Order: sequence, then structure tokens, then C-alpha cells
Amino acid sequence: MVELKVRRFGNSLGVVLPKEAIARLKTHDGAPLFLTEAPEGGYRLTPYDFDFAKKMEKAEDIMRRYRDTLHVLAK
Repeated sequence: MVELKVRRFGNSLGVVLPKEAIARLKTHDGAPLFLTEAPEGGYRLTPYDFDFAKKMEKAEDIMRRYRDTLHVLAK
């Protein structure tokens, strides 16, 4: 477990992530991170956007079902 301290940044509050956490999240300066509610009642910080993943699954399903149509339209 990594302990983070909440700090003031101008008019906002934030936390500074240690190098180990940044490396494990595979993130960098300016990259988005997503704070989601975890099933056990806490929160989860992840670079993975679950809403975008759901939309991509739907798009991939459509592309699979209409593969021939999309191939013709691409010409």
C-alpha cells in the first residue's frame, strides 16, 4: 500500500504520485487517469477508461457483423 498526502495546488487539492506508482500505472505527465468506484466500496485509480472500453467492444461487434458492408464502403 502506498500512502498519499492531499496537498493544496492553487485553489485545488491533489495528490503527488510516487515514481513507483507512476511506473506501475504506465502513465506520464498530462496522461489521463480515471478514479472509479470499486465494488468493495473504495476507489480505484487506473489509466484504463472502462466506458471507452465498453464503446469499443460495441464498435468491434458492429465491425465484425458488417465486415463485408464496411469493406465495400471503404473502396
